[in-house]
Amino acid sequence: MSLDDVKVSRAIIEGYYNKLLEILELDVALVGCGPANLVCGSLLGEKGVKAAIFESKLAPGGGMWGGGMMFNEIVVQESALSILDKLGVNYQSYKDDYYTADSVEATSTLISRCVKSGTRIFNLIKVVDVMFREVEKVKRVNGLVLQWTPVEHMGLHVDPLSIRADYVVDGTGHPAEVCNVVARKMDAQLDTRTGQVVGEMSMWADRGEELTVENTSEVYPGLYIAGMAANAAKGAPRMGPIFGGMLLSGQKTARILLEKLNK
Repeated sequence: MSLDDVKVSRAIIEGYYNKLLEILELDVALVGCGPANLVCGSLLGEKGVKAAIFESKLAPGGGMWGGGMMFNEIVVQESALSILDKLGVNYQSYKDDYYTADSVEATSTLISRCVKSGTRIFNLIKVVDVMFREVEKVKRVNGLVLQWTPVEHMGLHVDPLSIRADYVVDGTGHPAEVCNVVARKMDAQLDTRTGQVVGEMSMWADRGEELTVENTSEVYPGLYIAGMAANAAKGAPRMGPIFGGMLLSGQKTARILLEKLNK
């Protein structure tokens, strides 16, 4: 059989076109493809929720790939092992409450399980704005405004496209990008101690892990925060290459949204 170059192009264009049309209206739009949103996306997909993740970089997975300072091992505490068991990630006991996992296996498995659950991942797409509506005089986030990442990086004047979503999750990590957009462009008061994105504190793994889960919540009508974005928005410490809190944050977000969606 001889391969036709144009048929290859046609297959890619038609396949992507169909995927894109499917996600113009979503139950949940997740921004940032780190471990918290990957867990959340997997759990939502398993329950039949129409969800998609938008990642600005080429590779999904967030900061989990690099482990600690490019040593591709991560640490997970015992309280989050049930999530690794469910997703099929191998781990080893180190000592006491400390377990280690290969960061490449962990990240690739989370990505694979998320896609197989039915939650689409779109890489190289930058969320540049949100859509909002007023319902009974209350402003509410109800969608995203998308642009190709290279277009943003090159500063080209190209208009973006919009999608509608019942709920949006900011899982963009340290920058808390969606929260910053909402606070800046909608003159919004977020559910933080300042009403704005407070910004992350310096490293404190124990408190950072605890507060990652505690801070996972609705920070503005229709907008939820998960993972490191939750700590950045609410002004809690960073936690470094221990990932149990990220996984548990994604699980908590999924449970909240499943209840909201009556799933």
